[in-house]
Amino acid sequence: MTDDESIELPPVAGSVDRRTALASLAAVLAAAGCSGDVTQGAPRSAAPGRPTTTGPTPAASSPANSAAATPSAQGATTQAPGPSPEPAIARSAGPDIVNGPRTRNEVALTFHGAGDRSLTEQILRDCADHDARITVFAVGQWLAGAPSLGPQILAAGHELGNHTWSHQQMPALSAPAAQDEIRRGADALRSATGSTGWWFRPSGTPHSTATIRAAASRSGYQRCVSYDVDPQDYRDPGAPKVVSRTLEQVRPGSIVSLHLGHAGTVQALPQILAGLAAKGLLPVTLSWLLRD
Repeated sequence: MTDDESIELPPVAGSVDRRTALASLAAVLAAAGCSGDVTQGAPRSAAPGRPTTTGPTPAASSPANSAAATPSAQGATTQAPGPSPEPAIARSAGPDIVNGPRTRNEVALTFHGAGDRSLTEQILRDCADHDARITVFAVGQWLAGAPSLGPQILAAGHELGNHTWSHQQMPALSAPAAQDEIRRGADALRSATGSTGWWFRPSGTPHSTATIRAAASRSGYQRCVSYDVDPQDYRDPGAPKVVSRTLEQVRPGSIVSLHLGHAGTVQALPQILAGLAAKGLLPVTLSWLLRD
């Protein structure tokens, strides 16, 4: 996907009729002596259902957290949605996914999944406080060491992807070794959640190679996921730099690379989320950012 590619959503049908209906309802309520402004936003729609696919089984989202965001009468998105149906881009071979469409004010905060569980749980609390959704690319050994963590992430409305079994420097691996790393990572996801997910991110490199892509395809991942924003939080530069680097680079459609297990990232996240809100950018799952 290049910067020029975008995925457009069709306009919301019947928006004029809805506004007219809301105005009529307001008049009826006023005549009945009721108070309240019914024109502030439209009712939220139900989350899209899970499709039948021949690829990796999609990770389920919690019903309590999977309501899709609905534009208000002014066109602003008011709530971050959870995972969407499998995007078409996940079913087609091609180059690494670096960013989403630049035409929507949404970004995907993606986290390399490893490290102390308490730091991950703080990230989840901060996301809940800011109504943000994230995508965690989980290292298989990390998931296997904390079997309830994968379901906990999904239950909060977030999304899981595969980040290999043991986080090797993948460009240096042979084809069989690369395939083993990806397959075992997928097995760990399936064991923890019942799903291998749709997304794979190679470890030890920002970009895949032909060998990595072939190995990923054999495990059912047609695309590798990269990113266009990298604050290098894994180097532990301190929370202020993680915040400033992220907010300086981010723009509509960005895929941001962050890391669980780093205290500076945990400290930076509330400020990053506040900064995204100030820019009018909504943090969504990767599957929602790349939706058809």
